[in-house]
Amino acid sequence: MSTPAASSLHASSATTAPRWQLPPAAAFPLLAVLLFAFFVAGSAPSPLFVVFQQQWGFSPALLTVAFAIYAIALLASLLVAGSLSDHIGRRPVVFVALLLQAGAMLTFLLAEGINGIIAARVVQGIATGMVGGALTAAVVEAAPAAQKRLGAMIGSVSPLAGLAVGAVLTGIAVKFALHPVPLVFGVLAAICVVGAVATLFLPESVTPRPGALASLVPRVSVPVQARSEFVRGVPTMLAVWSLAGLYLSLVPSVLQQIFGIHDGIVNGLAIATFFGLGAASPTLLKKLSPVRMSAIGMSLLAVGAGLVAMSLATRSVALFFVGTALAGFGGGSAFSAQVQTLAPIAQPHQRAELFSALYAVSYLAFSVPAMLAGRLIAPLGLPATVEAYATLVLAVAALGAWLRWGSVRRAGAPAVN
Repeated sequence: MSTPAASSLHASSATTAPRWQLPPAAAFPLLAVLLFAFFVAGSAPSPLFVVFQQQWGFSPALLTVAFAIYAIALLASLLVAGSLSDHIGRRPVVFVALLLQAGAMLTFLLAEGINGIIAARVVQGIATGMVGGALTAAVVEAAPAAQKRLGAMIGSVSPLAGLAVGAVLTGIAVKFALHPVPLVFGVLAAICVVGAVATLFLPESVTPRPGALASLVPRVSVPVQARSEFVRGVPTMLAVWSLAGLYLSLVPSVLQQIFGIHDGIVNGLAIATFFGLGAASPTLLKKLSPVRMSAIGMSLLAVGAGLVAMSLATRSVALFFVGTALAGFGGGSAFSAQVQTLAPIAQPHQRAELFSALYAVSYLAFSVPAMLAGRLIAPLGLPATVEAYATLVLAVAALGAWLRWGSVRRAGAPAVN
């Protein structure tokens, strides 16, 4: 027969018993998959935009609004909640964001017009903005001690790899599935719900600290020790992500109206070529130091953007895909080098804030130029608008390449780590 004191002690022990957690060996790949899945969902609607446009008859300007509103909502979410996980922990932020993403997928599934698509993109942007910095930081923190550079590389390539896979899988669904919309968004919603449940068992890598409410005041802040490197990387962010915005918003229309290609797989393949080679390039160039990788990447991005502009003027599909491949390969390696350089500079409690600032600049470049381009299509025409867009990217990429090669020369940076 137990005494009241013993019963009380037993109850206290039960309430303080540690929650079962995934081992670190499982937590690291799970976090990497979740980060990847968020960006798969980010590009999955793009090959369907042309289908929706044909079905509902909205203008090209509204098409770019449906694309860009995602990035604008993402940016607003970054500004408000980008550093929240530094205060309350990574796990609760990731859990809520996954549920919001699942809700966005269901909104896509139930949409009956362009307003439903825009609403879904807003929710999707909020979810991705909340979690981008937190998940990237969590992946870096969960990486084994000897593989921190791998964690930073995964954080940098996951956006590009996810965007590539999302576009090509949706393109395949458009081509072969009888009902691609419920297939694409139903599967993604299910993945998000399963991921949210799995998040409950992740170990927490951040000790909660005061200031959560104050962190919700919109701001962009870069730790002092990372500011000079961050500024040097601005042309990289602008060139890479503004071209990414072009591919996700207008390239399906370019293929149809300029090259006369009406095929969902080719639409997805064009997007996947850019983002897929961008995701693969850091691995292929991993023996290079980040500064040299960045210089080479920006040079290839500039050449690729120039070839894309030439392909539109000459109506050459082959030249378009060559330019897309070079631009994607160069852009991915340059952006990955930027993340690999910045990640070690910040302290653990500053990483989500730093990555949120990185994504804030990137997503401004991702959304605003594409939306402006959509407004210029009516007065200038699609070919002239996209040619001018690619030429501007070429100019910014050339500036970034010049700055990075200057850094290589001044530092005498070695080619291999």
